[in-house]
Amino acid sequence: MADTTESESRKLLVRLREAMAGDDAGQARLDKITHLIADSMGTEVCSVYLFRDDETLELCATQGLNTESVHQTRMRIGEGLVGRVAKFGKVVNTPDAPHAKGFRYMPETGEERFSSFLGVPVQRLGEMLGVLVVQSKDAREFSADAVYALEVVAMVIAEMTELGAFVGEGAALSPLHQQAVLIHGTSAQEGAAEGHVWLHEPRVIVTNPIADDPQRELERLNDAVEELRVGVDKMLEVSRDGDTEQLQVLEAYRMFANSKGWMRRMEEDIARGLSAEAAVEKEQSQARARMSQVQDAYLRERLSDLDDLSNRLLRILTGQGANTGAELPENPILIARNIGPGDLLEYGRSLRGIVLEEGSVGSHAAIVARALAIPLVVNAKRITTEALNGDHIMVDGDQGVVHLRPEDTVVGAFRDKIAMHTKAQERYASIRDKPAITTDGQRINMVMNAGLMADLPSLDGSGAEGVGLFRTELQFLVRNQMPKRSELVALYKRVLDAAHGKPVVFRTLDIGSDKVLPYMKPTDEPNPALGWRAIRVGLDKPGVMRMQLQALLRAAEGRPLSIMFPFVAQFEEYRAARAEVEKTIERERILGHVLPADLKIGAMLETPSLAYAPQKFFDEVAFISIGGNDLKQFFFAADRENERVRRRYDTLNVSFLSFIERIVERCAISGTPLSFCGEDAGRPVEAVCLAAMGIRTLSMRPASIGPVKSLLLRVDLGELRKIISDARHRGDQAVRPAVMEYLRGL
Repeated sequence: MADTTESESRKLLVRLREAMAGDDAGQARLDKITHLIADSMGTEVCSVYLFRDDETLELCATQGLNTESVHQTRMRIGEGLVGRVAKFGKVVNTPDAPHAKGFRYMPETGEERFSSFLGVPVQRLGEMLGVLVVQSKDAREFSADAVYALEVVAMVIAEMTELGAFVGEGAALSPLHQQAVLIHGTSAQEGAAEGHVWLHEPRVIVTNPIADDPQRELERLNDAVEELRVGVDKMLEVSRDGDTEQLQVLEAYRMFANSKGWMRRMEEDIARGLSAEAAVEKEQSQARARMSQVQDAYLRERLSDLDDLSNRLLRILTGQGANTGAELPENPILIARNIGPGDLLEYGRSLRGIVLEEGSVGSHAAIVARALAIPLVVNAKRITTEALNGDHIMVDGDQGVVHLRPEDTVVGAFRDKIAMHTKAQERYASIRDKPAITTDGQRINMVMNAGLMADLPSLDGSGAEGVGLFRTELQFLVRNQMPKRSELVALYKRVLDAAHGKPVVFRTLDIGSDKVLPYMKPTDEPNPALGWRAIRVGLDKPGVMRMQLQALLRAAEGRPLSIMFPFVAQFEEYRAARAEVEKTIERERILGHVLPADLKIGAMLETPSLAYAPQKFFDEVAFISIGGNDLKQFFFAADRENERVRRRYDTLNVSFLSFIERIVERCAISGTPLSFCGEDAGRPVEAVCLAAMGIRTLSMRPASIGPVKSLLLRVDLGELRKIISDARHRGDQAVRPAVMEYLRGL
C-alpha cells in the first residue's frame, strides 16, 4: 500500500480526533465528521445512518444531502442500498446506484443527483450500529484503498458511539447504557429475580482508537502478540499429556495466534492510523460478522477461536483483564455470551439469575441452572453489549424477558410479582409434610429431580419423598477428562447418604444430542436429537457403562439401589443394558464386593416406539419413567429448542393425553410402577391432568413441589378426568379451556 495513501488515511483520522476533542454537542460533532470525510475522500456526499431500534435506520447526519431530511429519513433493515449494507454487514460499492439491486429513491434527501455509492457497515464486535455512506455525481467505482479507508473510519465512528461521543445537547443519539431496555429471550429455567449485573467477561473499552505514533503502536502490537503466543504455548505444554481432542483444539488455537494474514491485516490498520487496540477490535468485529453468516459448524468454531484470541490480545494491550478487581455486587445476575457448566458451578448459588446471549434450553448451562434452581433466560440478543457491571436488572424466567435499567413502573409491577411468589412459598411450606392426597382420596407421590450434591438439601426442605431422577452426566460434563471410578463411587455414596433412606433413582449417562462431553470426539450428525446418544452410546461404548455401573453398585454398600437407562427405544436395548448390569454384578460378586440389598433396573420412556413394545418388556422392567420433554417433542415432531414450533403444541392436547393414558393402561396390566419426569410434571395444571390420566408419581424440580401439591390437595381427579373425557368426545383439540374453567371454580 502506498505511503501517500497511508499518510492521507492517517491525516483524516487525526482530523477526526481533533473534531472529537472539541466542546461541540453530539449533533454538531457528528455533522463535523461527515464534512471531514466528504472533504478528505473528494466526494460531494457523506452520510451517517444509525439504528433507532433493531429494525430501523435513521439518517443522523449528512454533508451533501438535504439537511431537512436529517432525523426524518428512516428505512427498515434490508430496504434500499443502505438497508442492504446493514442487513448483510457487507460493503456496497457501485458506480450506478439508481440501477443497482435494492436501490430505493428517497425524494426528501435529493440523492437522485448522485450516481456513485459506497456504503460500509458501522459495527462493533459483531453488533451492527449503522452505515457510513459516501456518494458522488461522477460515475465511478471506489478503489480498494478508498473502501479500506472508509472501513477504518467506520470502525472509529463505532468506537466513538460506544464512548458516547455523539451524546449531548442536540444529540444524534441517546446516551448509551442509560436507557431502560427490554430484551426478549427464551425461558430456560423458570423463576423471577432482581439484582445487579455481573459480566462474566467484562467488556474491553478502547478509549484511544486513533494512534499518535504508528511505529510505537506496531511495537505494542508485536509485544502483545508475542505474550499471547507464549501463553498459548504454555497451555499446550500443560495439556501435552492430556486428551487428543483438547490438544487438537489448542493446536488450531496456536495456528491462529501465528497467522501471518491476521498480523498483516492488523499492521495495515495501524499504518492507516488506528491504535493497536482498535486494529485488533476491527479484526474481531469482522470475524464476528463473518461468524453470523457461516452455517458450517467447523468454520464457526474456528472463527470463534479467532474471536477468543482477539479478546485475549485486547486484554493484554489494555490491561483490562478478566480479573478487574471488581467485587461481586449485591444480588448478582450473571450476564455472558455463553458459559460452560464448570464456570457456572464456580459461581454456585451466589447468583440470583443468569442471562445468556446465546445458549439453548437444553444446554449444559441450562442443566446446571435447573439443578441450582436459578432463573435462566437464553437467546437474549445484545445483552452483553447493552449491560454494564452494576446495572439494575430484573429477570423474568417464566416469560423469558429481561428488564435492564427498568423504569419505576416496571420495578413496582415486578416486585409485586416476586412478593406474590414469596407469599405462595410461605403457604407451600405449611403443607410440606402433608401427603399429596386429592379430595377423592388418590395419593400422588411427589419426588424431585437432581444432578448435584447441592440439590440434596432440597430433599427435606421441599417435602419430596425421594429423588425420581438423579442426572449422573453432570459430573462428566463439568470436567475436562473422564472422572475416575473411585471419584464416582464417593459421589454416589454421598448422594445415598444424604437421602437418609429415601429412594434415589440414578439415571445412567445421558450424553449426546445437546450434551457433548468436552473430552469425547463429537459426532457430525445432521439431527443429533435423533442420533447417537444416551443408551446408544452406552451400548456402543460398554467400557464407560460398566465403569459407571460398578461405581453405583459399590456406592450402595448393601443398600437398595435403583438404576434407570435413558432413551430406550426398543425392548432389545433394555435387555442388552440389563445384561451388562448382570455381568457387572457377577464380576463384583467374584471380587467380593457387597451387593445391593435390592436392585431395580428401569427405563425411561422418551420415544413413542417404546410405548408399543411387546408386553414382555412391561413385565420384565422394574419401573418406567416417562421422559416428558423428549417424548413430547418426538410425539409432535416439534424441536423443543425451536421457539417457532415448540409453543405450538400443548401438553393438554387430546392426542398426547390419550397417548399417556395408553402407557398407563399397559403398565397397569403388568403392575409396572410408572412415573412422569419433566417440565410438565412441575406445572400445576399439567400435573393434575397427568394425575387424572392415571400417573401416580410425579418427578420435578424441588421448587415446583409446593405449587403442584397445593393444587392436588384441592382437586377431585374423578371430576377432572370426566371433564377431560367430555372435551375429548366433543372433538376439542386441547382440554385446557375446559380444565381451566373447572379449576377456576375450586
